[in-house]
Amino acid sequence: MLKMTERLGPIGADQARDTLTLPYELRIRGRLKATSDAGRDLGLFLDRGPVLRDGEGLRAEGGEVVRIRAADEPVVTARIAAGLPLARLAYHLGNRHVQLALGEDEKGGYVRFPPDHVLEELAALLGATLEHHRAPFDPEPGAYQQLGGHGHSHSHSHGHDHDHEHDHGHPHAH
Repeated sequence: MLKMTERLGPIGADQARDTLTLPYELRIRGRLKATSDAGRDLGLFLDRGPVLRDGEGLRAEGGEVVRIRAADEPVVTARIAAGLPLARLAYHLGNRHVQLALGEDEKGGYVRFPPDHVLEELAALLGATLEHHRAPFDPEPGAYQQLGGHGHSHSHSHGHDHDHEHDHGHPHAH
């Protein structure tokens, strides 16, 4: 079994000897036994948290590289006019705290999600047309994950004024 232990980030198809096609529900796991697309047994021993993205490379202990592919799976693609209607659709669906894939193709922009009757009803109420089909589901990473995959702490102190005096070295008439 190839023991995959290192994430390489996005790589080209020519940089890997093999591929591993997985649905989203398995690409969120850091530990996994799987069979590559060429039929080899793989064991994933990765840091937990970051989702394996379509096109990401993994390196085995022996140096061999395998490229991740997002599997086709049941999805709903919601389409609506560009601009404010699309932004409103993405906002309201995202406000439900579900994973969403945002994209654009020859038909225009879209929001994609796993089948869910509540989300489908909401999208239809907002004026979207829905397409049920099979396609890769590769949802948007969180904003902090896009900035390098690290957690960021934020400190806020609210016990002081925000007024500040500044001496600019020249007189001001008030």
